Amino acid sequence: MIKSMTGFGRFESVTGGRKFTVEMKAVNHRYLDVNIKMPKALNFFESAIRSELKNHISRGKVDVFVSYEDLTEQTSAVRYNRETAAEYIKYMRQMAEEFGLEDNIRISTLAKLPEVFVMEESGQDKEELWKELQAAVDGAAAMFVESRIAEGERLQRDLQEKLDGMLELVDRVEERYPQVVAQYRKKLEERTRELLGGAAVDENRLLAEVVIFADKACVDEEVVRLRSHMEATRTTLTEGGSVGRKLDFIAQEMNREANTILSKANDLALSDYAIDLKTEIEKVREQIQNIE
Repeated sequence: MIKSMTGFGRFESVTGGRKFTVEMKAVNHRYLDVNIKMPKALNFFESAIRSELKNHISRGKVDVFVSYEDLTEQTSAVRYNRETAAEYIKYMRQMAEEFGLEDNIRISTLAKLPEVFVMEESGQDKEELWKELQAAVDGAAAMFVESRIAEGERLQRDLQEKLDGMLELVDRVEERYPQVVAQYRKKLEERTRELLGGAAVDENRLLAEVVIFADKACVDEEVVRLRSHMEATRTTLTEGGSVGRKLDFIAQEMNREANTILSKANDLALSDYAIDLKTEIEKVREQIQNIE
């Protein structure tokens, strides 16, 4: 099965009077980019959370939100952040000097500013705390992965349908090529007879010109490679896993073959088929960008 890079997961864990809530959401990204927002008291666990998430996710821009409540209200302590308060005072005085304002900093005002006074856990067992936080992270990640799988199944169905449509266009290109050569021979023969005023046409010379044209306009190799790339895409979708990069590479190769067909096209219908094929390949590439 394949997984989408977009997803959402949420999990609450309540143990021993402590409540952890973890929410996760993600969008497309070339690599794994995790952004974690959580109370400062839990910053110690950021590295552990990142390592834990790597067990569930390989690609995507993932935003993680962690909240924590001590329901017992018995282990909280107030901590004064002197460094933070000093920073506030420094910039307030700088503002007063720059804008000619009155320097009227009050303790009551300073104490209300974020992170000057914080509530933190006192005497908590970090190992026990991590065990509870880890359970919440794993729970949210499991739901997150489930949502990715569900979206991945929809993407897979859509891509299979698009591949069917692309295969029909390749069939049309393959069927059209002999007609293009035949039409070229007919037009060349008519033009030659017209120029010669009814005199006998050198069939060998005519045949040689047709062979040269047929060789330049031949799209057999491109058609064979396109079919091979489409089959590889189907196989990769069936195998599943983290296949987004591989599929993107195959799509680039398909686009290259379609470009070659378009450059060789000396026929309006063949050009239209090649353009339609490029359009469908681009749609496939857009969808592939959503796959992990």
